[in-house]
Amino acid sequence: MNRVMTEQELLACFDDAVKFGHIFVTYQPKINHSTGRMIGAEALMRWTHPVYGMQYPSDFIPVLEKNDLIYKADLAVFEAVCRFLRKCLDNGETPVPVSVNMSRYDIYRKDYVEQIENLRKSYDIPVKYLHVEITESSAIGGMELVSDVLRQLHEYGYVVEMDDFGSGYSSLNVLKDLAVDVIKLDMRFLSGEIGGRGGTIISAIVRMAKWLGTPVIAEGVETMEQADYMKSIGCKYVQGYLYSKPVAEDEFREKMGQLEHEPLTPAMDLINSMEAGRFWDPRSMETIIFNNFVGGAVIFTYHNGDAEILKVNKKYIKEIGMNMMEQEILDADPWASLDEKNREIYEQTLLRAIRSKDEESCETWRNICSKTCGEDRICVRSFIRMIGRTEEHYLFYAMVQNVTAEKKRYNELYDSERRFRFASEHANVYAWEVDVSTREMRPCFRCMRDLNVPPLVHNYPEPLIETGVFPPDYADMYREVMDKLLSGKIDSFEHIIPLTVGRVPFHVRYTLERDEAGKPLKAYGSATLVVDDEEKGE
Repeated sequence: MNRVMTEQELLACFDDAVKFGHIFVTYQPKINHSTGRMIGAEALMRWTHPVYGMQYPSDFIPVLEKNDLIYKADLAVFEAVCRFLRKCLDNGETPVPVSVNMSRYDIYRKDYVEQIENLRKSYDIPVKYLHVEITESSAIGGMELVSDVLRQLHEYGYVVEMDDFGSGYSSLNVLKDLAVDVIKLDMRFLSGEIGGRGGTIISAIVRMAKWLGTPVIAEGVETMEQADYMKSIGCKYVQGYLYSKPVAEDEFREKMGQLEHEPLTPAMDLINSMEAGRFWDPRSMETIIFNNFVGGAVIFTYHNGDAEILKVNKKYIKEIGMNMMEQEILDADPWASLDEKNREIYEQTLLRAIRSKDEESCETWRNICSKTCGEDRICVRSFIRMIGRTEEHYLFYAMVQNVTAEKKRYNELYDSERRFRFASEHANVYAWEVDVSTREMRPCFRCMRDLNVPPLVHNYPEPLIETGVFPPDYADMYREVMDKLLSGKIDSFEHIIPLTVGRVPFHVRYTLERDEAGKPLKAYGSATLVVDDEEKGE
């Protein structure tokens, strides 16, 4: 028969229940919904009476708490889990980490952490197989005490999970002040609704936890719709009836053998030199440097082609913002300013930064539109480095420079050079320069193409005399002119000289460039084909 026992009956048989195993453990798996693999399990306390049958936790746990017996029951559960893990290890089975609940009454007992640590050592269980769960409500009204308990647990190497997150009234304060390793999100927060206001809040919690480097497990997941929704907002770890109800030890061992295992991974692995909390702290040195001592800088996320700007400094706004407000930039779609070609350039740079784990750079043209300045097209040079990742989610830091003016000057010079090159081709002009100190000559592209002059000529003009560009009967005269020019005795020179083996007449001109002290620097030469009046058609 099953009958709810009275408080007096529960108290009368409590010691026997612990001694004879009437208080026992069931295990509910924790699953990665993306892979179907098991990442751990939670140990749950159950009580069955040999006569009155199964008792509901909601009936007996308040009685044990009221009568200061819950810590004994929790210790019994912890020891039962240690026995189970020891059995698995002795049989050559690899267990998953099992989390054991620690109530607020356990936290109030100064020696409780020492007691569970002694139990773990007595069964020789590696600490990686035991997690400790505390409830969010246990932190309310005793934050300093809970912080001290967490410090002790971490010193021994335990992973600490916060259970029932979102069910209390101070969730954000708890998240801020307690250094928990895992958050278990209470799915009752959705109240059966997928999405809506509750979904928006849960999505924000998952996102905040990510940037704190804290994995999130959705607890109480009962439907595929719930699990898929949680995965869509970045929470892939689930626990609940969708995958398994709490099961007895033997059935759980069977499930462990059937399912592949994988470790629980942190929400975001940041580079060693960066601490996420300090980077978002407005008083930290990292933030002071970000805001004041670097150029335009931005922090953004990237996942499956989607990007989102998280933080910009004032210099970033000045570089590319066109009098936009910071919130306008944060709210805007980062891809909206890039056409297809420039977006591809930028995304390829992100992928290179992911592969190299080093700084990568690119230049992209963007169409920036602001309410005050209208629309403009600017060129931005970006230096990008990946600073954090979790699976396919990436965190990037980028320094930016508005190089529009530089690019326009370059394009003007390029166009000018192109026009000059086009004109020189049609004017039969050859040009070169000679470095005075080294006597190195650099020819134009037509000299290299038409006269086979190498890109760099040493000991000018001797190699060109040897190849016949300057005929032998003009060689000495040309050497003498070059010596006077390069020594600074003359500033310019003009003469008609027959060049090449065909002795084609060219008008050769030279101009000398000097430094501020009057010392010769470079000589600029040109040769223009001499065209007679008949060839001109006159």
